[in-house]
Amino acid sequence: MTERQDVHGRIAQPRDPEPTPTAHSYYTDNTYDRQVAPTQPLPAAPIGEDEQPIAAAQPKKRPSAIREIVETLLLAVVIFFLVRAVVLNFRVEGLSMTPNLSNGEMLLVNRNAYANFDLYALVDWLPGVAHDDERTIYPFDPPERGDIVVFDPPTPSDKPYIKRVIGLSGERVTIHDGSVFIDGQELGESYLEGEQTDCPGRDECEEVVVPEGQVFVLGDNRDNSQDSRAFGPVPVENIIGKAWVTYWPSDDIGIVPHYDYPEISED
Repeated sequence: MTERQDVHGRIAQPRDPEPTPTAHSYYTDNTYDRQVAPTQPLPAAPIGEDEQPIAAAQPKKRPSAIREIVETLLLAVVIFFLVRAVVLNFRVEGLSMTPNLSNGEMLLVNRNAYANFDLYALVDWLPGVAHDDERTIYPFDPPERGDIVVFDPPTPSDKPYIKRVIGLSGERVTIHDGSVFIDGQELGESYLEGEQTDCPGRDECEEVVVPEGQVFVLGDNRDNSQDSRAFGPVPVENIIGKAWVTYWPSDDIGIVPHYDYPEISED
């Protein structure tokens, strides 16, 4: 074969054929004069010995019907006892509170309305500290005049009574001329609808000074009520609770009304 010469008389060297790139070879990118590796698929990351492949999420199992019933019953029992710790239901029996509460009326009674404690009892256990008397503290309110209360009477009875608080501790209560007097001041009782207050079998009741920690109670139906005119003042500790809400009959549903006595000074 004759050697080829260029226009300058130089012998042209034959060009070697470009090698075919393999999986482990590199080729030259003449444009940027760099070596570029052929594209290869990335190997999968190895799984460690303590690593487990992620499994598909499994749907949560729904609790059985029996378990749901048991949980519902337990919740109902807890709610029942919590409610009973605050209120209780009471059925009015008799006519001693007419015309304001009727026979068979159903009430919710707030049993914590007059919750109290002796402040001195909290410190009397300390050495050298002792009190002969008591310092009663009411976190809410003590009994107030006009409150309707449910209580255990100081006479033998298998059922509690319901009456209205009329006289408070330290007050002088007298009944005469058809009216109630507190420390000599006549008590206005519009809720009696004109009914007079007398002492059965007597023209005038004996004057009563209400002892500390007690209240004087009367029924609204003064002609048909056994109350403090018969058995005297009632200890506050005998009070079960304060009448709060009427829930039956449906026509009477609502808050049990409380009456104020602006003519009587509370000082």
